[in-house]
Amino acid sequence: MDRIIYTSMTGANAAAHRQAVLSNNLANASTNGFRAEMSTFRAVPLQGDGSKTRVFALEATSGYDDKPGPVQRTGRDLDAMAMGNAWFAVQGLDGIEAYTRAGMFEVSPQGQLLTPSGLPVLSDGGAPIDVPPGSAVTLGSDGTVTAKTAGQPAQTIGRLKLATPTPEDRLQRGGDGLFRTTSGDPMPNDANARLLAGAVEGSNVNAVESMVGMIAASRQFEQQMKLLQTAETNDKNASQLLSING
Repeated sequence: MDRIIYTSMTGANAAAHRQAVLSNNLANASTNGFRAEMSTFRAVPLQGDGSKTRVFALEATSGYDDKPGPVQRTGRDLDAMAMGNAWFAVQGLDGIEAYTRAGMFEVSPQGQLLTPSGLPVLSDGGAPIDVPPGSAVTLGSDGTVTAKTAGQPAQTIGRLKLATPTPEDRLQRGGDGLFRTTSGDPMPNDANARLLAGAVEGSNVNAVESMVGMIAASRQFEQQMKLLQTAETNDKNASQLLSING
């Protein structure tokens, strides 16, 4: 049996994984605050006599495209876009602080500031933000949350936690779509971070680039499959020759 099938298999797996990543990116091309996922692979030469020309394709540490998405102005009081590399802090379903760029907030019937998926938005003190009943909520550029009840003066009820990751402790995407620090520790509040109220951040996925990448990945997968078929054909021919000589 020709061992080339193993190297071809790793190439096919890499192409299939890249296709899945690009498909997911394309599906989220209109998801607010979505950061395009990147797939990374490295070539690993096979060690051994007569095998140095064989190379395995192995998945390397992948990340995401940290380029900000386009500004989409909505004029809605509870919509906000974090400026620069700042992130909104929310409480994940696991109870651990997580981060998102999607700033489409809403107030629950219980009077808590939430994300569209129902996760509590955290204040600069790391606690959920409670809104007085029947209040109109506005957001300041520094993350200040102001509530105004009819017949009452406006009052500050908290400040959104805006955190900026550092090169020493980068963010990584979790299975729930939220981001967390590599160390697992919560990031400190960034007092200098700012937001743009009345707007949300669009997805930073380039749909055309993703489509081109999907076509290229599909062709790469087909090439690996043809190589496997060639190895199978060579194996059958070798078996027939051995049978004739025998």
